[in-house]
Amino acid sequence: MNINKIMLGVAMLCGASAVAAQTTVVKIGHSGPLTGSQAFAGKDNENGLRLAIEELNAKPITVAGKKITFELHSEDDQGDPKAGVGAAQKLIDGGVKFVVGPYNSGVTIPASRTYNEAGVVVATVASNPKITEQGYKSLFRVGASDTQMGAKMALYAAKELKLKVVAVVDDRTAYGQGAADEFTKQAKLSGLKVVAREFTNDKATDMSAILTNLKSKNVDAIFLGGYAPQGAPMARQMKQLGINAKLLGGDTICSAEMGRLGGDAVGENILCAQGGAILDKQANGPAFKAKYKKRFNGEADVYASSFYDAMYLISEGMKKANSLDPAKVSAEMTKNVYKGVAGTYAFDEKGNMKQSPVTVFTFKNGQPVALTSY
Repeated sequence: MNINKIMLGVAMLCGASAVAAQTTVVKIGHSGPLTGSQAFAGKDNENGLRLAIEELNAKPITVAGKKITFELHSEDDQGDPKAGVGAAQKLIDGGVKFVVGPYNSGVTIPASRTYNEAGVVVATVASNPKITEQGYKSLFRVGASDTQMGAKMALYAAKELKLKVVAVVDDRTAYGQGAADEFTKQAKLSGLKVVAREFTNDKATDMSAILTNLKSKNVDAIFLGGYAPQGAPMARQMKQLGINAKLLGGDTICSAEMGRLGGDAVGENILCAQGGAILDKQANGPAFKAKYKKRFNGEADVYASSFYDAMYLISEGMKKANSLDPAKVSAEMTKNVYKGVAGTYAFDEKGNMKQSPVTVFTFKNGQPVALTSY
């Protein structure tokens, strides 16, 4: 064999090895409800994260002289606390140091302890205030808290809708209780009369007993601390029972799933508060929605843009730190400001966004339609 060809082959192999050596694979974890009644939200969140990863891999960032390739590792936590801790441990055992999720507060509270012990950076939209009271330095909330959403829904009910008498129902999850507590607190401060506090669970679909009791109280509105799979049946049953009250809620009923499950019972009678400004009015909002629709052949739901932003937020932290060390990346995320699709991300010492606007939505033709942000 020609010696020159041999030498050329060796050089090519060495060159290929050098290129490979200059590329580092970074595993990005995702935890969310990918099965069950909340799977629509879990898959939407995963899609937002996946879109960001694909974009970053198409134009790789460089950290410490090496190009980074991100690899998505997604686990189904079923929206269940025990399964969520198991999903966290599986991601950790697989070498994941950066996680976007979980979605549910009830999952995030116990899972965040596991992530913290392993030194994992976590960016979550879970809204229960207790999450960021735990003192974990690498835990970030990339959305509004229950304090912000529940309180602003109560303010809107009192000041804009001019309601007087309300009832509150929660599903006993960490999210549902937190949202209901904050709504109740602000409702009373705003002069609303809270005449009942009822309880269900996050698997229930028959709300008739609760609603029959509330009908006799002549309420102007019912606030639900719960999810779309409970909110939609509640809307249908309110219509069947002739209850003309508004149905109010937080971000978890601000979803097209409400319209899909509730049919003609879901319209302008439903109002909900979601963290973030009106996406169509954000500089990069329309472009994000178009990219999402082209990639996944469907509309982005509530938190796809937040999961998308969270991935870019983490990648910016890596670039600023010029390191893949989670502690160094976390420190950069804490002190830097990042302008994303859904908002501007700047965090306080607890990991909460310093400013998180809240948008109030209603429904038209089964789809959530933004009314106002404040």
